[in-house]
Amino acid sequence: MSKKYRVLIGKPGLDGHDRGAKVIAQALRDKGFEVIYTGIRRSPAEIAAAAVQEDVDVVGLSSLSGAHLRLFPAVVEELAKADAHDIAVVGGGVIPTEDIATLKAAGIREIFTPGATLEEVIGAFQSACEEREK
Repeated sequence: MSKKYRVLIGKPGLDGHDRGAKVIAQALRDKGFEVIYTGIRRSPAEIAAAAVQEDVDVVGLSSLSGAHLRLFPAVVEELAKADAHDIAVVGGGVIPTEDIATLKAAGIREIFTPGATLEEVIGAFQSACEEREK
């Protein structure tokens, strides 16, 4: 990776389980990304504000609580309000297959469910970062 891309990993809502988000954050760091981790129980507005303030290329969201249909699109909306349409959003967690199309239609670039490999996730972040750079 020639340029050090900046990404933000966030846990929107009341979900208190952050092991997966931390695994992704560490894997991205190990591959040369600069990672900002917002911690658990953040609002969509807090996540979007941090993404804009930190000038990140991609936001990664994690949800295990079942609130992904409301929270993930809310982050996209908050980024749009901040005129940060160019920051891609990817999501992962325990997300039913039938919700993936709805999330993508709401502006989530990629959705990762249990069983996704770290290589797949890192590749999606890399691709989104490179696309933003163009």
